[in-house]
Amino acid sequence: QVQLVESGGGLVQAGGSLRLSCVASGRTLSNYVMGWFRQVSGKEREFVAYISENGGSTYYTDSVKGRFTISRDNAKNTVYLQMNSLKPEDTAVYYCGANRGHSRTYAWSYDYWGQGTQVTVSS
Repeated sequence: QVQLVESGGGLVQAGGSLRLSCVASGRTLSNYVMGWFRQVSGKEREFVAYISENGGSTYYTDSVKGRFTISRDNAKNTVYLQMNSLKPEDTAVYYCGANRGHSRTYAWSYDYWGQGTQVTVSS
């Protein structure tokens, strides 16, 4: 079992920044691709970014490229999402997920999820 806990969300003005953290317990994260997804009410969970097991590769959805950075520190069992130049359309609940390395942009392929953290960007 992997337990994931997100933190760092909040209310920020457009153009501002937030850093989300996802801390894992139960198992080390080194064997998992880690992803960030976001979800608004009534819509499916949307892929945002993932990072490979060793941190060597990252991938982002087009809407956040150049603004968001995913990183990981396996020694700390922690994954981060640095969000800069935030826009109102980034408003969502953000979820951290752990994946064994397949179908990495699809929410259904993830084995574990955190509880989510709310990010609200005001205009």
